[in-house]
Amino acid sequence: MLTSSHHARKRILSLDGGGIFGLFTIEVLARIEHLLRDHYGRPGLVLADHFQMIAGTSTGAIVGTFLSCGGEVGEIRRLYIEKATAMFRKAPLWQWHRAKFCQEGLAAFLKDYFREANGEIATLGSEILKTRLLLVMRNATTGASWPVSNNPKAKYNQRFKEDGSPDLECNLLLPLWQLVRASAAAPWYFPPETIQLGSQRFLFIDGAVTPFNNPSQIAFLMATLPCYGGDWETGTDKLHLVSIGTRRLRTVWNPKRAAVPSRLAQVGMSLGAFLDTIGLQQDLTCRVLGECRFGDAIDTEVGDLIPETPGRPSDKKFSYVRYDRFYTTEEVARIAKQHGGFGIDNLRLIPLLQEIGQLYACKNVRLDHLL
Repeated sequence: MLTSSHHARKRILSLDGGGIFGLFTIEVLARIEHLLRDHYGRPGLVLADHFQMIAGTSTGAIVGTFLSCGGEVGEIRRLYIEKATAMFRKAPLWQWHRAKFCQEGLAAFLKDYFREANGEIATLGSEILKTRLLLVMRNATTGASWPVSNNPKAKYNQRFKEDGSPDLECNLLLPLWQLVRASAAAPWYFPPETIQLGSQRFLFIDGAVTPFNNPSQIAFLMATLPCYGGDWETGTDKLHLVSIGTRRLRTVWNPKRAAVPSRLAQVGMSLGAFLDTIGLQQDLTCRVLGECRFGDAIDTEVGDLIPETPGRPSDKKFSYVRYDRFYTTEEVARIAKQHGGFGIDNLRLIPLLQEIGQLYACKNVRLDHLL
């Protein structure tokens, strides 16, 4: 059973963005839930019972908010598969200058689910959230990254001003479904989300267009730094972070297409490279700040940074596990040929992603990674 140090440890679950590749994440989460249920002897355990904070970006924000509300992974899987077609409903051709997909399908899905028991729209400060929740988005109106949490100690989560009057610009008043929708408003794919905050209106786009498509590092900072209202202690015996990616791949140019990429191809290549390298840098930083217990090699020079004798006294800020699936260039080409593409909106990939996720989880996810 758990030691006293395990009882005292705070745990963070961090979920990357990645569109329909979030189904890989869901299968890893299903394995985690299964192992914890067996360990504690609690068939009804949900991940909100084990993790005190859940962070998510884009598709990770959708999954993470379901989990924070006490959802079971099996139910989240069912909803993802059943609602995928509605969420990725193509916009009419005359609206393609704005986005490829309609915003109504995803918005309706989120709005229907994130409600209070009495049917009212839930807010970020709602008690339906069983954990601290962190959602990442980009405020396109101000040009700033917006990592938003429900921590009542956070600077912009104060319900009253110094004179005692209600603060109508308190982030806790924002509709939960809109924040999740904003975090998942991937440019090109979905229109931006407009949110009213007091007397101000802001335009938000996907959290992947920030340094935090992998929100692991910002989750650690917001949990511990006083400027964010963080109050958790650091140390490998005090804080544990489990981070789950959706896919890792090298963005490369195939010279068989053309000797030099076109301008449009360079833009697409640059975006893919940005997402991959920024996510990898976040992972690397977490392995330096924390003690890595599991994770694939960063590269052939750095390696995996897993210490030879984990658990020894050190100055590391937390213990850390990173689950992610690397796809070779050849594998991507083969999958794209067989399934009509490797894009984050390709619903034909659903069965394959479930299979890949289940195989990966059975091979790599262990109980000692989670406690």
